Amino acid sequence: MNCKTLEENLALYVYEELGAEDHAAYDAHLESCPGCRALLQQTRNVWQLLGQRSRLEPTPELLVECREALYRALDREQFGWRGLIRNWLPVLVGFPASRAVATLALVVIGFGLGWILRPQAGGLLSSPSVTMAPAVQTSDLSNVHINDITQVAPDPQTGAIRITLNAERKMTLEGSLDDPRIRDLLVNAVKGYDNAGIRRDTLDALRSGSKNPTVREALIYAMQHDANAGMRLEALKTVQGLEWGPDLSQALIDSVENEKNPGVRLTAIDTLVDHAMQAKDRTLAPELQRLASSDSNRYVRIRCASAVHDLVGDAF
Repeated sequence: MNCKTLEENLALYVYEELGAEDHAAYDAHLESCPGCRALLQQTRNVWQLLGQRSRLEPTPELLVECREALYRALDREQFGWRGLIRNWLPVLVGFPASRAVATLALVVIGFGLGWILRPQAGGLLSSPSVTMAPAVQTSDLSNVHINDITQVAPDPQTGAIRITLNAERKMTLEGSLDDPRIRDLLVNAVKGYDNAGIRRDTLDALRSGSKNPTVREALIYAMQHDANAGMRLEALKTVQGLEWGPDLSQALIDSVENEKNPGVRLTAIDTLVDHAMQAKDRTLAPELQRLASSDSNRYVRIRCASAVHDLVGDAF
C-alpha cells in the first residue's frame, strides 16, 4: 500500500466499498501516514458538508431525458446485456440447471431486447391524449393521436400514475386507475404497445387495479399473448396475486399447453399446482391427471401426478 493507491481509491474507503482485506490494508497505511490521514479528514469534511445541503428532486421531464440518454448509451456500448445477466444471476441461484438456463435465456434474449432496442411507436394506441400543457389532469384529455409513450410511473403509496407521452409535443398525464381514461390507456398499452420496457412499467401500474375486470383481463392477456417471453413471465408473476377464478385457471392450463418458452411454461405449471394443493381445488384434478399422463416434460408429469395423488388419492 502506498499514498498514490490510497488517494486513487479514497472514495471507496470513505463509502465503505472495499473488501475486508483491502480495508485493513488502508487502515494500516493510515496509521503510519500523517499526510494520508489529513487527506482522509478533508475528504470526510467535504462529504459531511455536502450531506447538509438540501436535496433537489429531479423533475419527471429530467428523468425521462436521462432515461433516453441511458438507452442511447447502452445501444452504443452494448452494456445492456451485461447488466441484465448481472441482475438476474442471483435469482437463478438454487434453480435446477435446466430451469435456470431457460429462465436466463428468456430474460436476456426476450426482455432485454424490449428494453434496449427501443423501437419507435407509430399509432398503435387508439386512446385519447392531451392538447394542454405538460403535467395536465385527465379532464383535459382529447382525441389527439398518441405517437409514443416514454414513461409510465406509478406511485405505490398514493396510487397516482404519471404518464409521459408524445403527441404534438411531449406532455405528461396524471391520474389514477379510477379514471377510466387513464385505465383504458394503460390497458391498451400493456396489450399492444410495441416497446417491452413501457409494457413492463405499465404492468406495474396496473397491479393495484387488478380487481377491476378490465385490468384483470388485460393482465391475463399479457401472460398468454405478449410477444416478449420476459413480459409473459412478469405478467404470470402478477396474476399469481389475482383472486382465483375459472378464467385464470383456464389461462394457466392454456399456457402450460401452448407456451413455447420452457421457463414461462414451468412457472405456469408451478402456479397451477401450487394453487390446487393449497386450496385443495379438486376441480383441477382431471386436467392435472391428463397432463400427468400425456405431457412431454418429465417435470410437468411428476408435479401433476404428485398433486393428483394428494388431492384424490387413488380415485383416478
